[in-house]
Amino acid sequence: MNESGMEVRQVRLAELDSRTPIHCAGAIMVMPFTDVVQAMRAARLAGTRAGAPALLLAVHDEVRQGFIATVNQAFAATRSPWFGYMAQDAFAGRAWLALALRAMQARGAGLLGFNDGKWQGQLAAFGLAERAWSESVYSGDFFHSAYRSHYADTELTVIAREQGRYVYEPNSVLVEADWEKDSAGVNPADRALYKARAAAGFDARVRNPQLLQLFG
Repeated sequence: MNESGMEVRQVRLAELDSRTPIHCAGAIMVMPFTDVVQAMRAARLAGTRAGAPALLLAVHDEVRQGFIATVNQAFAATRSPWFGYMAQDAFAGRAWLALALRAMQARGAGLLGFNDGKWQGQLAAFGLAERAWSESVYSGDFFHSAYRSHYADTELTVIAREQGRYVYEPNSVLVEADWEKDSAGVNPADRALYKARAAAGFDARVRNPQLLQLFG
């Protein structure tokens, strides 16, 4: 554990077992990764700068099951008041987690979007959720499990915004570096799934037409 109170732990997928869950009294942040060097560099910086007691689980997705599936597996295998997600290319600002927790508690938020340097708070590309709220959305999964790599965070954000449970804290910086992604497209199957689910109001949870059209 570093001076900020955040423990950084590297684990394999096989170590995430819902029958023997990992407990933390603070927040648990999950970082799925495939590039060990990049992930550990990002995790060390995030741990040093967190500013709050927490656990960062860097999960090696050695079978390439994808970001969404890995986050869902980690969600089922952990217990904590707050649960969040970030990628291996994240760059953390100072006190990023402490500021996020403060904003969530002050505003009774279910989901917080970090300042990722990309979406200006419109969606939680990297996010932190109240676990109790998360458990009410998909009955066990954190993200909708049909997505593979895109749009799961978008759907979750839209649902939180519809419920008035979303908050953005611009001072809580967790930048998505996106070294190569700006020139890359999104998964077309994920895009099609999002559009289909939006047309049905995400299982009738969202009725605001502006939210439903915002990211389609």
